[in-house]
Amino acid sequence: MQYVADGGCPVPAARRGLARLAGDFPTVHAVVPALGGAGRHHRVDNGIWWPHGDMPRAATTYKAARTEAEQHCIAGKRATSQAQHAFTLAFTGPDRAACEIELARHLISGLTLRQAGHTIDMAALVRDAGTDHGVPDRARVLHEEIHVSGVAIATAILELVICFHQAVLDDDQGLTSTIARLRGLTGSGDYAYYTDIAAFMADRPALLSSARWFDAETTVRGRWRHLALARRSALES
Repeated sequence: MQYVADGGCPVPAARRGLARLAGDFPTVHAVVPALGGAGRHHRVDNGIWWPHGDMPRAATTYKAARTEAEQHCIAGKRATSQAQHAFTLAFTGPDRAACEIELARHLISGLTLRQAGHTIDMAALVRDAGTDHGVPDRARVLHEEIHVSGVAIATAILELVICFHQAVLDDDQGLTSTIARLRGLTGSGDYAYYTDIAAFMADRPALLSSARWFDAETTVRGRWRHLALARRSALES
């Protein structure tokens, strides 16, 4: 991607890919109108909103991507969009997410989509965050499956999911360990903003990353912290 971008070729996907790795969300958003393909612009746009903690907006765009893929009879994109739709909903509506996860598993049946399969499993972990103390054990099993499949980015997202579970439980020691692992995974600079998100969940100072948020950082921090506290409050009620 860097070669294409440096060469001056007008390839929006390359510029968008590099910007996403660095967490340059305004640049990612700027190239969305130039993207073609059924549902692609929706899925890329959504890739901006869930890192910002704006789960309602993220869920809406993933649902739109799924609908557009259905209209064009693109089974893989339909299943992938549904998996991501379930993942975002799991943060805010665990009960509703259960049905969406079931639908995602149905749509992926018979397809070879490893990353989408991992996303569905992570959605189930988010759904159960704070309620199932077996989440860490389930996460370890999923970590091994991700390692075998070779979908490296899924490992970093899985660590974020674990951070969410620990933030809900106010597990300070666990958060310190998980954030350290996440920092190691993103040490190259790619997806380093995941460490910021983990800090936001835990209400800790964010590490310096190259992230350029589309919204104000204080807004993003507030959303992620609210997601953890809202789940904790629901469990205590």
